[in-house]
Amino acid sequence: QVQLVESGGGLVEPGGSLRLSCAASGTIFRINVMGWYRQAPGKERELVADISSGGSTNYADSVKGRFTISRDNGKKMLYLQMNSLKPEDTAVYYCYHEQLRRAYWGQGTQVTVSS
Repeated sequence: QVQLVESGGGLVEPGGSLRLSCAASGTIFRINVMGWYRQAPGKERELVADISSGGSTNYADSVKGRFTISRDNGKKMLYLQMNSLKPEDTAVYYCYHEQLRRAYWGQGTQVTVSS
């Protein structure tokens, strides 16, 4: 079993920044993929970014150039640096971990971008 705990969400003004963190624990396989998904009210969950254990990354077009995903394998931590935030970034952000074709999810952290 893998447990994921997100932190770092909150309320920010448009143009502001937030850094989300996800701490993984449990039985972590060496080869895996971690990422961030988000879901806004009334919308479907969407992939924001992901990163493999080797460091390969993917980003949604809507966040390219603004968000940066990173991980620290030694600390079993995942991060999402969010800059130039827009109201449309408002959503619950979920940490994701996949290994051995099994997916694990965090509880989610609320990000609200509003003036």
